[in-house]
Amino acid sequence: MADPWEIDRLDLAGYLKRLGVPEREPSREALDELHEAHVRAFTFDNVDVLLEQHPGVGIEAVQGKFAGLGRGGYCFEHATVVAAALERLGYDVRRHLGRVGDPAAGTQQGRSHMVVEVVLDGERLLCDPGFGMSLLRPIPMTDGAESDQDGWPYRVVSTGDGLWGLQRFREAGWELAHTTDEYEVKPIDVVMAHHYTSTFPGIHFLTGLMVGKHLPGRHVMVTHRTVTVRRPGEATEHRPLRDGELAEWLRVLEVPLTTDEESRLLARVAAL
Repeated sequence: MADPWEIDRLDLAGYLKRLGVPEREPSREALDELHEAHVRAFTFDNVDVLLEQHPGVGIEAVQGKFAGLGRGGYCFEHATVVAAALERLGYDVRRHLGRVGDPAAGTQQGRSHMVVEVVLDGERLLCDPGFGMSLLRPIPMTDGAESDQDGWPYRVVSTGDGLWGLQRFREAGWELAHTTDEYEVKPIDVVMAHHYTSTFPGIHFLTGLMVGKHLPGRHVMVTHRTVTVRRPGEATEHRPLRDGELAEWLRVLEVPLTTDEESRLLARVAAL
């Protein structure tokens, strides 16, 4: 039976070369290495959605961006390429969809986030390479499991009914980032969720820019209006984006756009 995720189409060697990591036998150390290398190599961004040129979330389109061009994307793309690479490397992989936001705060969104679970030596591990401020390394999927991610504390909690919540510790305390369910995910589910997040009128991916990345000692998120810099143990820096500053951040965050793409992006952002 043909693999519905078509992982055999992934250019694994090209992807690992982009990350700068070798092909290794499955282990927790190797998994941590690949996950962290991925989130440090690629931006979380909605550039192609905003430019209305998104190639889709199939493996060939995604690997063309990541392995081929060194470009990033949003959760469906990150999770798709990471899941394929891990499966090709011999890991036991499961794909999950979830909801961003906290229902208690009235901020929960539709089932439009994608994560990857790895079962390794009997332990379930949550890989989340495509969130706005992604995990650096996987965290155990056990109730109350905490992980210090280079000074940023995260925690997994069981919220009942097979749901897993990922919490992050911020200035005001623990904050629920998203909840993940355990329903089976098929490629068409990802296609449908991507269609919604990339075309629905008023969706935030079409009405604003987001480009974020883990840099040494800090995480930076740039939108069409603001710059947010987070450093472990320090107060978050949040300020307006200055005129003409976006082009500078595209260089700092290493977003490999063509001259035409950058010109169109700057024009689109100026019109928002």
